[in-house]
Amino acid sequence: MTAVTAISLPKQRATVSLALGRRVQATAFLAGLIAVQEILTRTDILPAGYFPPASEIAATLAAELGGPTLGPALSSTVVTWLSALSTAVVLGTVAGIVLGLFVPVEALLRPVIEFLRPVPSVALIPLVVLTIGTGTQSALFLAVFAAFWQVLVPAIAGVRAAHPVALETARSYHLTLWQRIRWIQVPSMLPYLATAIRLATSTTLILVVTAEIIIQMPGIGYEITMSRSAGDPARMYAYIALSGLAGIVLNTLMRRVETRLLSAQGPGEIR
Repeated sequence: MTAVTAISLPKQRATVSLALGRRVQATAFLAGLIAVQEILTRTDILPAGYFPPASEIAATLAAELGGPTLGPALSSTVVTWLSALSTAVVLGTVAGIVLGLFVPVEALLRPVIEFLRPVPSVALIPLVVLTIGTGTQSALFLAVFAAFWQVLVPAIAGVRAAHPVALETARSYHLTLWQRIRWIQVPSMLPYLATAIRLATSTTLILVVTAEIIIQMPGIGYEITMSRSAGDPARMYAYIALSGLAGIVLNTLMRRVETRLLSAQGPGEIR
């Protein structure tokens, strides 16, 4: 065993132990909150008609797992989420590369970007319903609109973060524009893009579920609305919990993708 390996092993073990400790703390904190909610509801401090006990919510969710509704609702939400995220990433990346390379074009469009970027997607729901309708396309548009800006701005910054020496070397070797994008701009943009995609993951899921609740299109949000209308708070909270669990799973997957992209860049490339 070399000296470098001997030094790195304790560091790796310490990192793993720290991560495990944080997970244990987070799990213990969540379990504590659930226990407090159960106690407050069982003792009538919280009205059970509005806040069913956590055990009842868990039992309802378990019952829904074997029912005919949960599968199609979850599938509809995930498919819409994946379509929205993919569309936002592709459009945001391509637009970010173009605007990052051509500074005058970005300067010309900057007022438009700064005007549209802060607009909340929820505020566009009446306009979207009137123009697009109440189908899946409405939720897709709202989610893409919200996530597009989260990808566009980091993509522009990532393209312009390319090392000047690398760009000068590319010019001296007479690389084409496509070659510069492929070998310099895109690798420079990956760390920024990985973080942007992880943030866009949560944004698209939030907007999809929100659109399902307000527009009443098939999905988890629709089941939440129907449960509320039917006076079944336990089922409503069960689907709310399901949306939260879906968010945790998707965010965990995207964190792993982000870690792999950053590690592939090497320690000298990560910013």
